[in-house]
Amino acid sequence: MSILEVNGLKKTYVTRFGRTKVEALKNVTFSVENGEFVAVMGESGSGKTTLLNILAALDRPTAGSVRLDGLDITSVRESDLAAFRRDNLGFVFQEFNLLDTFTVEDNIYLPLVLAGKSHGEMSSRLIPLAGALGITPILKKYPYEISGGQKQRTAAARALITDPKLILADEPTGALDSRSTDELLKVFSDVNEKGQTIVMVTHSLRAASRAGRVLFIRDGEIFHQLYRGGCTQDEFYRRISDTLTVLSSAPENEAR
Repeated sequence: MSILEVNGLKKTYVTRFGRTKVEALKNVTFSVENGEFVAVMGESGSGKTTLLNILAALDRPTAGSVRLDGLDITSVRESDLAAFRRDNLGFVFQEFNLLDTFTVEDNIYLPLVLAGKSHGEMSSRLIPLAGALGITPILKKYPYEISGGQKQRTAAARALITDPKLILADEPTGALDSRSTDELLKVFSDVNEKGQTIVMVTHSLRAASRAGRVLFIRDGEIFHQLYRGGCTQDEFYRRISDTLTVLSSAPENEAR
């Protein structure tokens, strides 16, 4: 069953004074099954960040629709978007986006505070989640007192604590060292195995090889995809690498 359905998505930006139009997305169509882990790869300027922003209801398309669990999010009123994102989406960003004046615990609690949840409910959600992510010992610390990997696990906890329908991750390993990258990707794999749906934009082969499917975007269009199937992570890594090599060297009309 598809939890996310993207149909005929287009996004055109008009430059200053309206002299030039730039097509960031061109007729993008795909779906994501409930519990699926999908990576989106593409070169800078390919349209993947624009796509993620529209999926996150941070930007609106020029045409097309995005349905999350049956609801067309492009039709949600501007005044209702913040509540929609809080109630349905979890975000993990490259730069963590933590508040330095809040403890780790309070950063994680923030979306629940905004949703008006009681302290008892917030605590009951946090305790098992912090244990699973290995951040229980740092809950009373501040972001400037912890490592990059710990910050990203804190950000992941903040995204997961609302039990969102969809996790959106934007280059989540981009600011991490190799050890912290492996720790975060294990978190993603673990929560995905428990049924969490994830869409992750990444340049990293290591990150993409943890997904069950990889969508390749070029010049604003989905032009190829790979399924993991029965591949090991190492095998899938090599398949992704080989595909990127072939597609980057092929003319556009031959890469589809």
